[in-house]
Amino acid sequence: MTTTKFSRQRESIKEYLSTTKDHPTADMVYDHIKKIYPNISLGTVYRNLNFLVEQGSIIKVSYGNGSDHFDGNVLPHYHFICRNCSAIEDISLPAEAVEEFLHSADENFAGTIEASSTYFYGLCKKCSEK
Repeated sequence: MTTTKFSRQRESIKEYLSTTKDHPTADMVYDHIKKIYPNISLGTVYRNLNFLVEQGSIIKVSYGNGSDHFDGNVLPHYHFICRNCSAIEDISLPAEAVEEFLHSADENFAGTIEASSTYFYGLCKKCSEK
């Protein structure tokens, strides 16, 4: 079993992601963490983000706009993506709805489903009000 050395920078990244609902990109995380650790490199931020994703400590949200976004909420939930401003928001659904959705997918697929990712698209509240 390999052990990973404790990293204050990594913990700061994880803490930041756990306190924001903005689903920041790596560049946004870098801009925030650089205020705490002025000498940190963008490469270090990328490596730590990838490590945290691999460890299951954060979620990577990739939806085709070219930039990965990161989410500190690892509990099961869905994402809404605004097709106008690209904002990402969490959507929480009742447990029964999620169970029914996953059960239906499992019944209609011959293999084994191990995970799922669903994105909802449309206009966020701000863009809808414009």
